[in-house]
Amino acid sequence: MKQIHLGVFEVAGPQVGGTLSWPHPLNRSLDYRDLNHWIHIAQVLDRAGFDFLFFADGYGYPTVGGDLPDVAATGGINFPSLDPALYIPTLAHLTERLGFVVTSSTGLDHPVQTARRFATLDHLTNGRVGWNIVTGASQDAVAKLFGHEEMTLHDARYDQADEYLDLAMNLWEGSWEEGALVQDRENVIFADPDRLHRVEFEGEHFRSSGYFTVDPSPQRTPVLFQAGTSARGRAYAARNAECVFVQGTTIEQTKFNVADIRAKAAELGRDPQAIKILVGLTVTVAATHDEAVTLRAQFDDLQSDEVVAVLYAGNTGIDLLSLDPDRTLAQIEEDGGAFGQMGQSNIDRFLGKDGRPAPTVREILDQLRGRGTRGFQVVGSPTEVADELERMIDETDLDGFLIEPIFDPTDLEAFAELVVPELRRRGRMSDAPATGTLREQVTGAGPHLASDHPGARFRDALAIARDERATDAS
Repeated sequence: MKQIHLGVFEVAGPQVGGTLSWPHPLNRSLDYRDLNHWIHIAQVLDRAGFDFLFFADGYGYPTVGGDLPDVAATGGINFPSLDPALYIPTLAHLTERLGFVVTSSTGLDHPVQTARRFATLDHLTNGRVGWNIVTGASQDAVAKLFGHEEMTLHDARYDQADEYLDLAMNLWEGSWEEGALVQDRENVIFADPDRLHRVEFEGEHFRSSGYFTVDPSPQRTPVLFQAGTSARGRAYAARNAECVFVQGTTIEQTKFNVADIRAKAAELGRDPQAIKILVGLTVTVAATHDEAVTLRAQFDDLQSDEVVAVLYAGNTGIDLLSLDPDRTLAQIEEDGGAFGQMGQSNIDRFLGKDGRPAPTVREILDQLRGRGTRGFQVVGSPTEVADELERMIDETDLDGFLIEPIFDPTDLEAFAELVVPELRRRGRMSDAPATGTLREQVTGAGPHLASDHPGARFRDALAIARDERATDAS
């Protein structure tokens, strides 16, 4: 019986998922600037046996016609936000085993900066950090914010991201040999220079020459997460990711995405089942079915076409309200426009495939109302919720879920109190949650990258250098 892994999807802003929920009295997400708010959430998850708290992040915001729409400001729709990475050391210090994952784009900082930041976080959390690798979000807004003339095209961003990660892994895995850090007070030797290696990297997009200044952290490389289910995104995940966050809209499409990522990983020589794949899930649970339905209805009543449209525009660059509601998204190209460089997954899902007609813009607005960028939606009693989670795991070969709360942290408290005990009773979660580094907890393996991961080659190069040095000495 497959065990269910659990994470929680959060943002350091007024609400999760691009929907409208902060005005509701059960929602305390307006406290996002208060560190105590996050300490409470982290401790609830830690006690309940969740694997990690996942922070989505980015510099962007929704745009329509190149500017911030009024509804994004008045509704707090993916605007504003703080830097969640700064929360993590405190949250780790005040929890025992919970992991922390934070998003960082491959399109802005140099890989050396990212490698240093995550190595530091890995030290400060004692190995409980993961990197959610994205090639960008709200890319058009970000390009202008950072003074770029235009955003990099979708697939080219992934090509750049492969190289970006390779350099970061080279720094983490290929710079300090085991035993390089000595810290011998008596002989006054901090590090063994013979076991330090200069990184020389010459790529199409990035170059680096020198020594990595952070000594090896507990995991060396943070757990590598990836979010994105476009064709290029799945290929990137199969090559690089240890955990994948897929967007789930139907059981059939999720099953396809999971199988495709695993198959591509196997073709690359990786263990396909070692990659943990999770889907977003919004759960409204209460003691009875009717109570849960009532809570969900209160959330749905807060939503509108304007909320849906501004969220979709921020993700894809497409303003649904400017289109003919009775035509499909194909009207953009039919009328001489173009799309597909942002939010590819959220465009592809509405283009029609496998013999099914594409929905009209009106139907897209209706489908996204109350959903936003969220994944599956489950409403019911603890038993009903557990039944649905088991069904989804068994039918799709998923490994778990990223819970996306609508009333935060009320939904998380309810899930921990009502659903987790039911999953444990069914044997889907352990009574004694795993401990150790985040990689050990999520993958069940050791604290470092698996031997079949492409980053292991940088570690292997260190072993060769060590053996050559031993041969020379003899």
